[in-house]
Amino acid sequence: MSNLKQSMDTAMTIDGALAAALVDHRSGMCLAQAGTVMNLDLAAAGNTQVVRAKLKTMESLGLRKGIEDILITLGDQYHLIRLVPSNVGLFLYLVLDKAKGNLALARYKLTEIERSLQV
Repeated sequence: MSNLKQSMDTAMTIDGALAAALVDHRSGMCLAQAGTVMNLDLAAAGNTQVVRAKLKTMESLGLRKGIEDILITLGDQYHLIRLVPSNVGLFLYLVLDKAKGNLALARYKLTEIERSLQV
């Protein structure tokens, strides 16, 4: 049984969380989302391009280890992309307020969500 809503709700309990989504980077589609700070469907599609570019670069470089996460730092936000190795093609996306969040703790909690995710 899927626990997508519960996973998004849990992500939103992370201190400083502004938005969260589960995205299929094969299609660019947002499978689940929470938060209203931005258009998460648009963000999902855009971040799909980031993931695809990094995977292609890693392949070109012959890097065999998978991506754990990708961090994009903005002036007042962190955008964290966490790939879901148990569900190839999916990633979790978290938008975190820099002033209110703790990046290390957010990464830890997002990893817990990723490991318990049932799609």
